[in-house]
Amino acid sequence: MSTHAQRERLLLADLLETAGPNAPTLCDGWRTRDLAAHVVVRERRSDAAVGLLLKPLAARLERVQAEFAAKPYEELLQLIRTGPPRLSPYALKQVDEAANTVEFYIHTEDVRRAQPEWTPRVLDPVFSDALWSRVERMARMLGRRSPVGLVLRRPDGRTAVAHRGTPVVTVTGEPGELTLFAFGRQDAARVELEGDKDAQAKLLEAKLGI
Repeated sequence: MSTHAQRERLLLADLLETAGPNAPTLCDGWRTRDLAAHVVVRERRSDAAVGLLLKPLAARLERVQAEFAAKPYEELLQLIRTGPPRLSPYALKQVDEAANTVEFYIHTEDVRRAQPEWTPRVLDPVFSDALWSRVERMARMLGRRSPVGLVLRRPDGRTAVAHRGTPVVTVTGEPGELTLFAFGRQDAARVELEGDKDAQAKLLEAKLGI
């Protein structure tokens, strides 16, 4: 049975293949080859991927990721499609779904929205709710560096407080758009902001996300 993470994994691989190895992405300094290498290293080299969270190990992560980026692009895409090795925690369906649903959705949009004339995807309600549940649960972590009070709101009125403070900016959008906004893709997210204009400007320049 397909999961959200599996579907986004295959969509990401297909988009990377179509775009080619040197297309731009929303990730600063990364072309599609770099993004593909990041996805593979995160799943297959946990000894290096820990550098995503621990700054003292970031240099090692960069070295390992550069080694993978030097591999044939087709090989990277195949590694993404086939997924992690059997002994990896990511090989467990529950872990894959919990850890990769948002990860692959965001990176899919990193590729899509960096291309000219992109159009928003229409997400099915079940997937939208899955994204919202994760953003709602992680809201305080994602908004911890916000310089202003931050409230995320769905069009139906459901909200999540990402940062307490004043003045308050309320960001309204569909769950997929709020996911991108909260994970630091403010410029690419199609949302509406309400609140003090100066506070909005500060929020748009803030380093949101993990």
